[in-house]
Amino acid sequence: MSVIDQLSSELARLPGIGPKTALRLVHYLMKGSKHDIRRLSKLVVELAERIRPCGVCRNFSEEERCQICSDPRRDHSIICVVEEAYEVGSIERTGQYRGLFHVLGGRLSPLDGVGPDELNINGLLERIQCSNGEIGEVILATNASVEGEATAVYLEHEIRPLGPSVTRLARGIPVGGDLEYIDGNTIAQALAGRREMGS
Repeated sequence: MSVIDQLSSELARLPGIGPKTALRLVHYLMKGSKHDIRRLSKLVVELAERIRPCGVCRNFSEEERCQICSDPRRDHSIICVVEEAYEVGSIERTGQYRGLFHVLGGRLSPLDGVGPDELNINGLLERIQCSNGEIGEVILATNASVEGEATAVYLEHEIRPLGPSVTRLARGIPVGGDLEYIDGNTIAQALAGRREMGS
C-alpha cells in the first residue's frame, strides 16, 4: 500500500471524512509546501504527547487541570454536563456561561454497549459528593437525541438525592440536534431558559 493510500485510509477514519474527502485532503497536502506538511505533522505529534483529559472534568488540557477548572473566577457552584469535550467549546463561545463543566465521554446507548460504567458518571457523582454542598446546580446539556434524553434522565435519578438542583437546557435546540452544530445564540437562550428536571 502506498503512502498516499495509507494516509487516505487513516484520514477516512476521522468523523465526517469519507474516502473521497480523505484522498482530496492528501492531494491538497501534496500540493502544499514541505514546511506546511512538517508543521502539521509536528502538531499532530504534539497533540498525542501533550494533550490529556483534565483530572477533574475530563475536558482536554495540556495541564493536569484544565484552564476552566483552574480559574477561580468561574462559578464553582454550577456544573454543566456535556457528552463530549468539543461541546465545552460550543457553550464557551456563547460567553453566557461562567460555571464549570463535566465531560461524560459519550452517552448511554445500550444497543452500542455503552452503559453507565463506560461513561464518566462516577467522576461526576464523586465531584458532587466531595463538594460539601458547594455544588448547587447541575445543568444536563446532553444532546436532544433519544440517547441524550435517556442519559439526562439517568443522571437526574443519580444526582437529585445528592442535593443539587438538576436542570436541563431549554428547547430551541431541535430534537436530534447536536450542540456542536447549534449557533451560539440558540445555546445561550437554552442556557438562560434551562428548567428543573422532573417538573
